[in-house]
Amino acid sequence: MANLQITTTQNVNLEYTLAGVGERILAFLVDGGILLLYALLVSQIADTIGVVFDDGWTGIGLASLMMLPAFCYSLVLQSIFNGQTVGKMILKIRVVRRDGAPVQFSNYLVRWMLRLVDIWLFFGSIGLLSMLFSEAYQRIGDAAAGTVVVNNKRKTRIDHTILEELEQEYSPVFPQVTRLSDRDVRLIKEIYGVARRSGDYGTLKALREKVEGLLQTGSDLYDKPYLDAVLKDYSYYTRG
Repeated sequence: MANLQITTTQNVNLEYTLAGVGERILAFLVDGGILLLYALLVSQIADTIGVVFDDGWTGIGLASLMMLPAFCYSLVLQSIFNGQTVGKMILKIRVVRRDGAPVQFSNYLVRWMLRLVDIWLFFGSIGLLSMLFSEAYQRIGDAAAGTVVVNNKRKTRIDHTILEELEQEYSPVFPQVTRLSDRDVRLIKEIYGVARRSGDYGTLKALREKVEGLLQTGSDLYDKPYLDAVLKDYSYYTRG
């Protein structure tokens, strides 16, 4: 598997393993199977309605309306689930920005629109060839959107940075941490590290009160768990 190194705007070195062409094809087939089952369900519903109302056009119109979500399947799911569809979740791969920044809806939109060229117009041949001849396995939609598809279990080196290691399924506690600047968080982390290593609980308490005053989180967490949560939440909201 090829690796890709990215340096984010927070000077964090991220090392990803790129998803292989085979993994991406399998994920596409899984998603295709889901859409096929959905289409069959819609067809059954449309047939039933056509029989009930004795009007085939009513069934066709309803079927067309119900199929609209299927056309936006990948766009909607990737936007909601951080670059993943059901197929990508199963294969444990996801879409990320190649420059390390958070993926925006516009990136997903460009990828989705160019599926017409990559996949549908030429039965996937354009997308497959572009991935095979791309150093980062990018199809045309990826190249235009500035994205790559990577294994979800990434390796991250965070030594000498303001970020923290996060569990794969980490859920943030304090969305207010986005009020902090990188400088604020770096100072908090440095003071917290020194106080924790020296067992200086007075400094930990004072630091917790200061951060609480800035964020107004209203939390009941004690000093160490509170500061741990703040640092991890900042990492969660600012990571690439």
